[in-house]
Amino acid sequence: MSLKIDLKIFLFLLLFLITSQFEIYIIVMIFAIIHELGHLLAGVILKFKVEEIKLTPMGVRLQFKIENREYNKKVKKGNLLNVKKAIIAIAGPITNLVILIVLIILKNIGLNFTNTYIYQIIIYSNLLIAIFNLLPIYPMDGGRVINEILKIMVGNKKAYKITYILSKTMLIILTAISSIAILYLENIAIVFIIMYLWCLELQEIRKYNKRKNIEKIIEEVENGRHNMV
Repeated sequence: MSLKIDLKIFLFLLLFLITSQFEIYIIVMIFAIIHELGHLLAGVILKFKVEEIKLTPMGVRLQFKIENREYNKKVKKGNLLNVKKAIIAIAGPITNLVILIVLIILKNIGLNFTNTYIYQIIIYSNLLIAIFNLLPIYPMDGGRVINEILKIMVGNKKAYKITYILSKTMLIILTAISSIAILYLENIAIVFIIMYLWCLELQEIRKYNKRKNIEKIIEEVENGRHNMV
């Protein structure tokens, strides 16, 4: 198992420190880590082993080791592995929603929190983390769930194409909405979050283009074989 640290995390720390939002960022990071523990728990239950842990500006990212035997059980045009990956992906946002619901219930039954400000930050942090990760943008959790479901329904090739188009469209819409929000909220942190999302998207676009080129080469080779026959 390897541990990696995305150096952009130090830029985010500096940004939130300068904008006097360091306390908020730390709380968000704590629950982002708890969010990842939700993924970890689901992975352990489904008998996966952690291969890589990466600390990023938006929390922690886990990568599980996939055994060859996981590809053997077919489910429509995909396999059982796609179902397991979707479950692991959705487990993170569900963890934050559970925390959110429990805190609201405790508040409603009369439990008094000594620091209302911290309580509100925790509530909003878990809500934002859940919503943020449920966005249908790959490689966010929502995008991963959609991608795995599409693999089962239409196969890998079409699934990647649809996910690519959906992710890019949603990110453009989110960028436009965030641009308006920045004017009203006057929070420059939103800019860096959107920039980080675009960095992730550009990485996925490069992977998608490589995948398309490989598929094209394979298709040309197969056509060549058929012509020879």
